[in-house]
Amino acid sequence: MDGLSSFAEMGEPDLVAGQAALSADDDAFLDELEHAAFLYFWEQADPNTGLVKDRCNVRSGNDTGTVASIAATGFGLAALCIGHSRGFVPLADVRARVIAALRFLNEKMPAHRGFFYHWTDVHTGERTWNSEISSIDTAILLCGVLTCRQHFRYREISRLARLIFNRVNWTWLSADTSLLPHGWTPELGFLQYRWDYYSELMMMYLLGLGSTTHPLPVQTWHAWKRLTFEYDGLRYIGSYAPLFVHQYSQAWFDFRGKRDRYADYFRNSTVATQVHRRFCLELSKRYPHFSEDLWGITASDSRNGYVIWGGPPEMGPIDGTVVPSAAGGSLAFLPRETLRVLKHIRSRYGERTWSRYGFVNAFNPMTEWYDTDVVGIDTGVTLLMAENLRTGFVWDAFSRNPEVVAALKRAGFTEE
Repeated sequence: MDGLSSFAEMGEPDLVAGQAALSADDDAFLDELEHAAFLYFWEQADPNTGLVKDRCNVRSGNDTGTVASIAATGFGLAALCIGHSRGFVPLADVRARVIAALRFLNEKMPAHRGFFYHWTDVHTGERTWNSEISSIDTAILLCGVLTCRQHFRYREISRLARLIFNRVNWTWLSADTSLLPHGWTPELGFLQYRWDYYSELMMMYLLGLGSTTHPLPVQTWHAWKRLTFEYDGLRYIGSYAPLFVHQYSQAWFDFRGKRDRYADYFRNSTVATQVHRRFCLELSKRYPHFSEDLWGITASDSRNGYVIWGGPPEMGPIDGTVVPSAAGGSLAFLPRETLRVLKHIRSRYGERTWSRYGFVNAFNPMTEWYDTDVVGIDTGVTLLMAENLRTGFVWDAFSRNPEVVAALKRAGFTEE
């Protein structure tokens, strides 16, 4: 075992998340939040293709955008499972939507060796913006597909999910490398950037390890770097990246009580979220609205466009903007602290930050800037983590896939 073998002992023992009992008020709030988020994936998807729009302007009254995100579609498929489980929509309606989506993905959606384009037309599936065939966004889609397979246990859904998953050629992506490329385009071939540092990449490498048709070699799991950071006496594995990198894989993969040779990743994300919270509280010296009631920065919209920001260490031109999904996607890690933030935003800022689909993507109370848009992936991670906090539903369904079981075993995970 290497120098990080004792990583599970890093941080403070009272930072272990998931132990806070939810009050009736907490549960009612999360139910409202989940229902609103679910509506995004129900109403902002094309019912014939199942593709989900990347974002929606909730202030215009008539959003005409047609760009779908394959990642938002993955979150949307998991959202359909939650919507059925919660009784938001009847079984017949939601099952028909899932079948339509999977049939389109399997039979009509443009793809290359099983991987899909990042951005497409929501109605036709055709490539948009000369986008890349995306390795990570395809992985997010696959997580949604596998969740549907295990939740519905319906023959046609199972058949289509198996076909979609099995045709992904991971060996093509890793033909001459243990570090997977970000993507591929017909014009340029493989993109130069590789998935080489801790991030949302865990879901992608694990799905590849779990494939029975084109499996990744085991060494790919060990090839990416796990840098350790320290802040305010807390140590954790991380990257020079926004907070969402600690959230996305764990919206599906249940790492609670498990570890590989390097880390307990659930505890790691809990510590990293606590570190981010403390970092934001330090920012209150510059932005007085940051407090125990209001914190959280991750990649998001801003007054000046989309920004990749966060910390520590501080990255991006931080200007006091708050991003609700920073707390929302961390609900399972720090329940009390994140619920406090989300409930405060809802009560303090009201309709300026809340919409039919839940929270707008970002806002800045210091400059009185409030986003007009809801973004699919951020709404999605909030929805999935809210449900995981309440019931573990997504974790439980996804974990029943034999490919997931095999992946964790090949990567060397053991029960703690």
